[in-house]
Amino acid sequence: MAERAGVAPSTVSRALRSPGRINEQTRQRILDAARELGYSASSRPSDRKGLVALLVPDITNPFYFDIIRSTQEQLRTAGFMQLLIDTGESHSTEAETLSQLETIVDGVILSATRLDETALREATTRLPLTVINRRHENVPSVLIDIRTGLTQAVDHLKALGHEKIAFVSGPPGSWQNRWRWKEFEEQVRLQSLEPILVGPYTPTRTSGLAAADALLVTGATACVAFNDLLAIGVLQRLRQRGVRVPDDMSVVGCDDIFGADFSAPPLTTIAGDTEQAGRLAASRLISILNGEPPRVGTTLIPTHLLVRESTGPVTSNRFTAQPSGRASA
Repeated sequence: MAERAGVAPSTVSRALRSPGRINEQTRQRILDAARELGYSASSRPSDRKGLVALLVPDITNPFYFDIIRSTQEQLRTAGFMQLLIDTGESHSTEAETLSQLETIVDGVILSATRLDETALREATTRLPLTVINRRHENVPSVLIDIRTGLTQAVDHLKALGHEKIAFVSGPPGSWQNRWRWKEFEEQVRLQSLEPILVGPYTPTRTSGLAAADALLVTGATACVAFNDLLAIGVLQRLRQRGVRVPDDMSVVGCDDIFGADFSAPPLTTIAGDTEQAGRLAASRLISILNGEPPRVGTTLIPTHLLVRESTGPVTSNRFTAQPSGRASA
């Protein structure tokens, strides 16, 4: 086939396994030669490992449960086994892991990658990959689009009488955290309300405890947290300090993780279809591995607000938080 297409054998291999790494004209010449020789680009190449890696920042975060399951099911149907790797919210660990995976897997799905633009672009030259929850015009990506749900959340809080709304920020190395704050600030100002930034914090329940203390000195009457784990930690700490939710403080999360409706009180949150995000990311990677042209650019998954019991109207009798870790009697 290489001789028929007038290219090196290594170029044929890249065209069939990693089509994004060669120009489209050369790739088309190789596919034409393959058809003439009766070769199916979707057939299993002899050097295929049958293994795809899914990298997540924190395997203990329930947000990733549906992504892990949906990508695994999609990959299994296509004949691939999924390798699950926790990168510990670390840019360097993620980059190092990708280097180690080059000779082990056929491709990679990055969920909420902590790689910067340069590192992500460089990774695409070494491995076929798709990303979840990251917008990138040159990489096949799927993004749970927070904007509609966030607009609904701000509208909801304004209707309840809130004028100062805080954003409890997630990790500074997260592209999605920076994007959510930008969209939050814009939506709050459009409603002639005051946005307040609290954080950054690691996106865990424990960090939410510390975030609640910082939140209480801002004068905000409501907050939107980067994710549900932070929001649930905020709820727990506010209860410890005798702050009533939603009477004294309204709390909104993001992601609608398993357990968000079990919190005390049940958490108002912004929800998107994480299973669909996983299926789409896996399907796009499978298409690349089967020799199809990569569909670069971002597919958006819509979101909406789920109103539960952690948000309510501003009350005239503002709280006095207890300075200790104990709630008042």
